[in-house]
Amino acid sequence: MAQAKAGDTVQVHYTGRKTDGTVFDSSSGRSPLQFKVGSGMVIRGFDEGVKGMAIGEARTVHIPVEDAYGPSNQDMIFEFDRSMIPDDIELEVGLTLHMHQDGNPQDLPVVVRNVTATSVTLDANHPLAGEDLIFDIELVGINPGK
Repeated sequence: MAQAKAGDTVQVHYTGRKTDGTVFDSSSGRSPLQFKVGSGMVIRGFDEGVKGMAIGEARTVHIPVEDAYGPSNQDMIFEFDRSMIPDDIELEVGLTLHMHQDGNPQDLPVVVRNVTATSVTLDANHPLAGEDLIFDIELVGINPGK
């Protein structure tokens, strides 16, 4: 029976959880996730977790921070003067905003971490940075690489 290896395009169903059991993403009710193994399309730990799986096989993969979204980077946390944020935006902790960067056509998603009368703290780290992750993965298809 064929097993997933680098270069293969695979289709998987998955559920991703934090170590406290909180589900942050799932393919349930959607088409399977498709990606090329070893191409960097998914986090390293997920990619490695699929290798060696056969169609129909399910496994649970525990992914440490280093193989997930990495540690939270303090250089990606910024404090701004409150007056720099438009008044029509109601700021609350946990709100995701999109910052425009000069010279970059894509906006950078940032999460509001703290709000005071005079300042706003924004975090540009991936929302799952600093987290160990757990994925339940079921391999549903393999298209062999060339």
